[in-house]
Amino acid sequence: MGSILDTLPRLPVTEVLPSLGAALGAGTRAVLSAPPGAGKTTLVPLFLLGEAWRGDGKIILLEPRRLAARAAAGRMAALIGERVGETVGYRMRLDNRVSARTRIEVVTEGVFARMILDDPELSGVTAVLFDEFHERSLDADFGLALALDVQAALREDLRLLVMSATLDVARVSALLDDPPVIVSEGRAFPVDIRHQDRPAGERIEDTMARAIGAAHRQESGSILAFLPGQAEITRTAERLEGRFGPETHIVPLYGNLGQKEQDAAIRPAPADTRKIVLATSIAETSITIDGVRIVIDSGLQRLPVFEAATGITRLETVRVSRASADQRAGRAGRTEPGIAIRLWHVGQTAAMPAFTPPQILSSDLSGFMLDLAHWGVGDPAALKLVDQPPAAAVEEARSLLRLLGALDEHGALTPAGKRIRTLALPPRLAAMILHAAEDGEQVAAARLAVLLTEQGLGGTAVDIEERLRRFASERGERAEA
Repeated sequence: MGSILDTLPRLPVTEVLPSLGAALGAGTRAVLSAPPGAGKTTLVPLFLLGEAWRGDGKIILLEPRRLAARAAAGRMAALIGERVGETVGYRMRLDNRVSARTRIEVVTEGVFARMILDDPELSGVTAVLFDEFHERSLDADFGLALALDVQAALREDLRLLVMSATLDVARVSALLDDPPVIVSEGRAFPVDIRHQDRPAGERIEDTMARAIGAAHRQESGSILAFLPGQAEITRTAERLEGRFGPETHIVPLYGNLGQKEQDAAIRPAPADTRKIVLATSIAETSITIDGVRIVIDSGLQRLPVFEAATGITRLETVRVSRASADQRAGRAGRTEPGIAIRLWHVGQTAAMPAFTPPQILSSDLSGFMLDLAHWGVGDPAALKLVDQPPAAAVEEARSLLRLLGALDEHGALTPAGKRIRTLALPPRLAAMILHAAEDGEQVAAARLAVLLTEQGLGGTAVDIEERLRRFASERGERAEA
């Protein structure tokens, strides 16, 4: 144990690693609460790799986003002097880098849910680590519930660790039957939090551009600016164009960018240059952008809201939670003392919700209910979930699945439902492809499904035929995948 600790960077979480190892050696569940910048995402899996109870089994680390998964795997591999795909690898939709040597596998939450549904015993897996659980995605909630089910019925030896910087520890601990709670105090470096009130009626991109300009003049180091979405990022970039010299690079960071563009955004700025990263909440957790010591937070985010009456999920711009604001501020203190500038009045912080609402309360549950039927469970109440989904949304999902022919009148999975599950798509789109296949139009339907699930491919034209034509000619990495 000591020799492993000696090889790891000295970050706040390093001090609690022996306690964490002891907790998981004596039991099978634990909760780790560690602030942003403490090093939990990369140091905890590497430390647990050397624990005797692991044997030769794999450690699965769940991350909420593809960018975070790639970044975590890359950082861990670098710390042990290897390339990604050797001891440390990752697995996500459209991109896998694992080998027979891989013992730490970083996976996105949706991929893990399918892994456990397809292999309930989690063969070869010794521990599952739920990172950034405070984000409370539907896939993370479902994955934890399935893992607890597996641990209780099939794998008493399976270790489960829930980690977060801003976790509702009491509720999660109660769900896990009150396991040891390990707390790591203190950021890697202090962060000075300041407030700049946005004038009434002013567009957020105007306020942001002005704040970035002032911070660039008055402070040193690179800047990470949080904006609600791609449109605001584009407009802010337009307002900043030509305002800085060649030593300052302005780069966007959002989910629809290709892997190369995302990786370029988090790469350290070249010597004697500065970087201004305009990002959505994708940069809120699990990644470190070297050189960033200034964070400017709009205080806004886009969250998906499902409308049962139309069957459509729309994005709504809302205030961030206090937990998210703390996560964002923590990005400024990852590598050196930093500054976090919040574009709202200090008094407004108290009015923010404590945590971001869990997705299970406002999501389309049709995919969740389909997977539940595959698991052999008809009622979500049979699973250990932090929050049970709304009864109306559950019944709406059941009705849709019956309409699609995926469930029978008793709620059991039909042969059509099994085929729908084989496609990694929302049930509506999977059913569309299967029905189109009856007329030989499965390729056209699959292309439509891609455009509906991978935003930005084929452009943003209203004319669907124009988008299909553009998609057919695209040769980018994401389009090819």
